[in-house]
Amino acid sequence: MTVQKVTAEIGEVPITFETGQLAKQANGAVVVRAGDTMVLVTAVGHHEAREGADFFPLTVDVEERMYSAGKIPGGFIKRESRPSDRATLTARMTDRPIRPLWPKGYRNETQVIATILSTDQVTAFDVLCINGASAALTISDLPFQGPVGAVRIGLIDDEFVINPTFQELEESELDLIVAGSAEAISMVEAGAKEVDEETVLEALAIAHEEIRKLCAAQEELRAKAGKPKREVEALAVDPDVLAKVEKAGLALLEEATLEQRKLERRDKVAAAKAQISAEVLGEEPEPEAKAAFNRAFDSIQKSIIRKRIAVDKSRPDGRKSDEIRPITCDTSVAPRVHGSGLFTRGETQVMTLLALGTPKDAQRIDGIGPETSKRYIHHYNFPPFSVGETGFMRGPKRRDIGHGALAERALLPMIPSEEDLPYTLRLVSETLESNGSSSMASVCGSTLALLDAGVKLPRPVAGIAMGLIKEGDDYIILSDIQGDEDHLGDMDFKIAGTGEGITALQMDIKISGVTFEILRDALAQAKAGREHILGIMADHISAPREEMSPWAPRITSVKIDPDKIGAVIGKGGETIRGLEAEYEVEISIEDTGVVNVYGVEGRKAEACAEVIRQMTKDVEVGDVFTGAKVVKTTTFGAFVELTKGVDGLLHISNLSSGRVEKVEDVINRGDTVDVTVVEVDKQRGRIGLRILGMEDAGDGAAEPSENGAGDESTPRRRRRRRVSESDIAE
Repeated sequence: MTVQKVTAEIGEVPITFETGQLAKQANGAVVVRAGDTMVLVTAVGHHEAREGADFFPLTVDVEERMYSAGKIPGGFIKRESRPSDRATLTARMTDRPIRPLWPKGYRNETQVIATILSTDQVTAFDVLCINGASAALTISDLPFQGPVGAVRIGLIDDEFVINPTFQELEESELDLIVAGSAEAISMVEAGAKEVDEETVLEALAIAHEEIRKLCAAQEELRAKAGKPKREVEALAVDPDVLAKVEKAGLALLEEATLEQRKLERRDKVAAAKAQISAEVLGEEPEPEAKAAFNRAFDSIQKSIIRKRIAVDKSRPDGRKSDEIRPITCDTSVAPRVHGSGLFTRGETQVMTLLALGTPKDAQRIDGIGPETSKRYIHHYNFPPFSVGETGFMRGPKRRDIGHGALAERALLPMIPSEEDLPYTLRLVSETLESNGSSSMASVCGSTLALLDAGVKLPRPVAGIAMGLIKEGDDYIILSDIQGDEDHLGDMDFKIAGTGEGITALQMDIKISGVTFEILRDALAQAKAGREHILGIMADHISAPREEMSPWAPRITSVKIDPDKIGAVIGKGGETIRGLEAEYEVEISIEDTGVVNVYGVEGRKAEACAEVIRQMTKDVEVGDVFTGAKVVKTTTFGAFVELTKGVDGLLHISNLSSGRVEKVEDVINRGDTVDVTVVEVDKQRGRIGLRILGMEDAGDGAAEPSENGAGDESTPRRRRRRRVSESDIAE
């Protein structure tokens, strides 16, 4: 096969599509490249439909290879293992715009694999994966009804940037990924720093212009290297079976779907289906007849609900189109966690729990991107009991990872910086009930948990899911959609933000007739709904708690001279480990000289911080050190440890106001003494000390009294005592 190559001029870095050299046994294979980031995307589909499948078995995988960034995997095995969260999220974004573009009833197992061959740490590979998947399917013989294109839009200094680099994204107010066909947008994924709705719409319009260029390039590649498409017989509903089902149970099904409660409606619909099936098919139907009946039944149920919503303006639970389900909020629901929030909206309930850790608890990222660690983490769990079902509990699914990432992105702009909040934060949203938009409920629950923990958010964040039902020229935009409205509807549009603007977006559109006017109306209706939810949350908790949980680690910060960091760490880390063990704390040191001491007991953390202050401060004449330890005695005096690594000389003449014949007559190694600094010779590195309470004798030697004894007011020997840890803490 001859190598074919086309180019799309997108932003400052063109995107190229090439086929014919690599992976020639796949149904379609394309290398897509921008800069030095290069992705191989392959598409393979079986010739026979999967037996018994009632869905399209499409799988999308993204394979990160560490060699692509010139890295070797960490750990013992030195081989890539499970996909990273970034790879999983990219696979989900690739899947969403291509999944709807197949003939109805197509049931052949299909797999798309995107392998990252090279990454330049400048251009992100996620957009390339989406474009490459579409191109590979477009030139293949598989009946894909594409192409689609994808582009990223940034916003820097009020100017839109097309496909910004990683470095530009750090400055950007917007990170918007848009995918769609030449005719319409079908997928949106975005994070933003409180961007307004009109800005988002403008960005979507700019993105669609670039998407048309990408689709045109793929059509050009299809003309050069495309294969003839397979003939597929569309799997339609049998009109005879449809008529029989309508005659036998249309009224029964209409009545069952009027039930407003989710589980009761499910049971009534199941009972109606069983009754209609027995009348139409008999007791032991053939598998093909049963499959035809199921298609007819589902078609009628979908038609009833969609017509009822779009034409009759009646939602399954009786709400108005812009009405939000009843909401309740609660906080401090789990006593030993550092913050907790319970958010219930209708039949969706999410509890979010927060744990605060030290910077050492930050997540280390062993990936091919520029990010190496993160201190704010959000995880989402969706156990089967939340929808009244049973299922395997074997770690997070792709959906769980995706919903957690969406909630994390929604809250990220409001999380205080590490300088203002030197903690690692991990939020976990536990879905306890679900009937639509548990991901947006987790955003609300997370805000409650953060406020409950005393985290000073600039503004609270809430989320809402919008839907659309379009029947001919009739359509209706729905606020706060529930499960059936999502499943049977034409749009799932999740929007999170503050009262000031949007912080996260996720949109999937199942039809091509969504205009920008519809999107504008949806955004405006979502803003009103978001403000309503924020108001209810504020009625429960309007500001962060003044006091943190007693179980949260306490932080005491010390600013030291960066040149003295080594003194705190000590030889081989001996000093810092000793401090951590003695005071039961964790210590982190930044290059700027900020030392953070973390301890569950605040007294111990403050005591440790004071030791660090004393260790790193410049010793000056007049400084007093109490409880200083004698580390060595000599014939001319004793060496006293003032702080870790800093000793002073207590000359024999300064041991007592009277004459001392032998140092050991007064003090011994291991004793603790109270001393004051009488001399600092920086050139010779010498610090002279005197026992605290002795009068200044001019030259540092104690003048004897007339009878040869010391001054009565200053005893010859001070009573020595050990200083306990509690004394230091106080």
